[in-house]
Amino acid sequence: MSSTSNSFDLPASDAGTDSKKAREFKVIALIAVAHFVSHVHIMLLPPLFGEVREAFGVSYVEIGFALTAFNAASALLQTPAGFLVDRVGPRAMLTGGLILGGLAVAAAALLPGYWFFVIAYAFLGLANTVYHPADYSILSATIDHKRIGKAFSIHTFAGYLGSGVTPALALACAAMWGWRGAFLFVAGLSIATAFLLIVAGSILPRIVHKPGQEAAKGSGQKVGLDLLLSAPILRNLLFFFCLAMANGGIQTFTVVGMAQIHGTPFSVASVALSGFLLCSAGGVLLGGIIADRTPHHERVAAVGFACTSTMAILMAWVNMPGAVLIALMSVGGLLNGIIQPSRDMMVRAVTPPGSFGKVFGFVSTGFNLGGMIAPLLYGWLMDHGEPRAIFMIVTGFIFLALVTAMTRRKPESIA
Repeated sequence: MSSTSNSFDLPASDAGTDSKKAREFKVIALIAVAHFVSHVHIMLLPPLFGEVREAFGVSYVEIGFALTAFNAASALLQTPAGFLVDRVGPRAMLTGGLILGGLAVAAAALLPGYWFFVIAYAFLGLANTVYHPADYSILSATIDHKRIGKAFSIHTFAGYLGSGVTPALALACAAMWGWRGAFLFVAGLSIATAFLLIVAGSILPRIVHKPGQEAAKGSGQKVGLDLLLSAPILRNLLFFFCLAMANGGIQTFTVVGMAQIHGTPFSVASVALSGFLLCSAGGVLLGGIIADRTPHHERVAAVGFACTSTMAILMAWVNMPGAVLIALMSVGGLLNGIIQPSRDMMVRAVTPPGSFGKVFGFVSTGFNLGGMIAPLLYGWLMDHGEPRAIFMIVTGFIFLALVTAMTRRKPESIA
């Protein structure tokens, strides 16, 4: 009896495609977990402002200074971290960042005194420098360009999900173990994620190869600092700064701000903030589908910005019932999330191959610059009884981000 091939065998091309997709899925999953943890780090302190402030006997501005130290360290060192990602490899940098982040959060909980807390947050900011350069470098190098928008959206979704669940997670842990116990729980989560990357991270590239870089040099295409200081990259830096200033006001001061303006209970404002963050996460997934289907990313951003600014104005001037506030912030969060993959695609469109680490590291510094200024500015306004001004400034930065996106010169797409 002659042998026949199994009718269920896939053609070689189909098998290769399925294998590639399976590898891409694993890469995205690992990067998403790491990005989730990074946003837990970022959002850990705001829900616990009251407890931490009382523990150290300091003002809102002084607690905000810990966030400023975090963002100052990230702003100063994120671009060098991007160069290191391109040079020594994103996998090792990402794993090291998770370990350092876990140790920094543990130090913030265990070391005595306010200034040790600030120093620990500065080291947490150092750990934060690796995520965007490493994540975007890995995704850009391993994911097919036809699916890169969705990959970016899942990456950003994981970050927003981390931000969205952290207020409830932090308050639940603090209710059982105090704020220090909440910090130690998050430190353990960070170390466990680093261990996951060590065990399963062989799927990630050690070094991102740089095809075309020599050709880019020979053709006169900008590289290194010349690339980072070019007008398209600086425009994206400003864009990220505006987003940080806007989101910093909404994410960090909605709960205490709404309490002072309208007497909104902390519990209601916290649910509304979680609705904003969680719906932002859902909006990111929808935004990823949109980003893969349109080259007009600035138009997507314009619609989202118009709706988010309307939300901020209503929060400042209209005393809404709790259910209405929650619904408003949830819808605003959904539209805010839709913007995010288009944001990343706008950066990718002006980035040459082999430079994703340094470019995403550099433009992400805009987040850190905003993070340095926003807590001090908004904390000062809170201490001086001007919470409504926070939402007005947020609206101003949303409009500036809109102008930055709409007036950019449309670049040529890259594969």
